[in-house]
Amino acid sequence: MDRARLAGFLRTRREALQPEDVGLPRGRRRRTGGLRREEVAALSDMSTDYYSRLEQQRGPHPSEQLLAALARGLRLTLAERDHLFQLAGYAVPHRAARADHVNPGMLRILDRLQDTPALVVNHLGETLAQTAPAVALLGDDTRHTGLDRSLHYRWFTDRAARLLHPQEDHPTHSRLLAAHLHAAYTRDGRGSRAAAIVDALLAASGEFAELWREHPVQSAYCPPKRFRHPEVGALELHCQTLVDPDESQTLLVFTAAPGSQSHEKLQLLSVIGAQRV
Repeated sequence: MDRARLAGFLRTRREALQPEDVGLPRGRRRRTGGLRREEVAALSDMSTDYYSRLEQQRGPHPSEQLLAALARGLRLTLAERDHLFQLAGYAVPHRAARADHVNPGMLRILDRLQDTPALVVNHLGETLAQTAPAVALLGDDTRHTGLDRSLHYRWFTDRAARLLHPQEDHPTHSRLLAAHLHAAYTRDGRGSRAAAIVDALLAASGEFAELWREHPVQSAYCPPKRFRHPEVGALELHCQTLVDPDESQTLLVFTAAPGSQSHEKLQLLSVIGAQRV
């Protein structure tokens, strides 16, 4: 572990980030550019004291999980994340094995959507980041582990995953998710995480197995979705998507027609989400 270079790297990346880059107000009392240490610590889910000690070359050896959190908090590119791991004395994470690192551009957009249900998902249906209104609408989908991290897997194995949508819409969702997973499997091939999800679902779900045999094809169109929310009731939302250049991640944004009941309910969910943060 190169403490001096690690500290310098963290400091330069912190000073290069502006409050607007991470959805924070600049404020009148901010005299210098860049983020404060306490802001980076909050973005990385760690204490200010811990982060400060890293910049001061006197902190403990950070774990790989903590470094990944720092990479997200500092909005590092994949190349910068790899450099961070090397400075801390770790091997570079295998990019193909996990797709947990959110593209910095995606995060910058997500940071500006804090009053809107929005989330970043990877090509396996795993939620990587959510706004507070998205958590209020969908639940905290980042809490899952193992195969359950994939909505594609949960949809076919856990009845609770379907409760947010009317039962008559379930066949459409099933076909759409099977098509998404088919595209991921075609892209990643045998031995991949996509293949592991497919193999598990073929063994666990007759519905999925039947859809899989039909070779469903993914569509770029994201149709309107109906929800049955336990607190605000029925909603019909439009889903806008932004696909990352390498097509490994997608930003999903849920909106409703202005003046509609669904629009009013979305505004209420934004309040609920803010109260839970």
